[in-house]
Amino acid sequence: MGGRLRGCGILIVRPAGLGDALAEKVRAEGGDAILFPAIAILPAARPARLAMVIARLHTFDWAIFISPTAAREGMRCVRERRFWPQGVRMAAVGRGTAEALAALGFNDVQTPKAPGDSEALAALPEMQEIAGQNIVIFRGDGGREHLARVLAGRGARVEYAECYRRARPAADMSDLLLRWRAGAVQAICAASSEALANLCDMAGAADADLLFATPVFVPHPRIAEAARQMGFAHAIVAIGGDGAIAEGLAAFFAKV
Repeated sequence: MGGRLRGCGILIVRPAGLGDALAEKVRAEGGDAILFPAIAILPAARPARLAMVIARLHTFDWAIFISPTAAREGMRCVRERRFWPQGVRMAAVGRGTAEALAALGFNDVQTPKAPGDSEALAALPEMQEIAGQNIVIFRGDGGREHLARVLAGRGARVEYAECYRRARPAADMSDLLLRWRAGAVQAICAASSEALANLCDMAGAADADLLFATPVFVPHPRIAEAARQMGFAHAIVAIGGDGAIAEGLAAFFAKV
């Protein structure tokens, strides 16, 4: 057991169930892990369309998972209807998504080295000669179109399996803000800019300065840039899954 985060309150705003592993790492370092999901995960907006894609899952050459939530929700939806078909290869946009698939029993997953994003996945050797291949992308409702455009431009047939929706939770933040004002929150961990935006909306303008003065740790430079544009003074990028986030936190507070 380490103690590099002793006395530090670390706010984890990932969707429910997706912050538990990071919370364990924070606690192992003596920190106080505060779980407060700033994104609610809801069922797919078009379940009939999703069911049709899953029914044809065996016709795809590749299944790509965009996020840990896409891995968890996508596989839940698949397993409600069928077994995963042999011959359909898996790819994950980043290490955190690959870890989520591994926890579900899938270890043969192609994933780029850090930083994990759509551009890096599209650059993998396996994604170059794909003309005529069928690819399904598991994701939430909406999102970036870059990966699909690139793969389609290489001659692949690309479809989406939109397996969940994101929403701002109807949660009461008053107790958390009381703790924050009392100095019990030293850092925020967020996996998306949407979670940070929801957190700011939930806190309200009166406590914006409190939030913006708190260091925020994120897994990608794009999210860090969005955080800075929102007003966060310190956005720290830690690439490489929960282990990298925990190490980034420990290194940061060792210097404070």
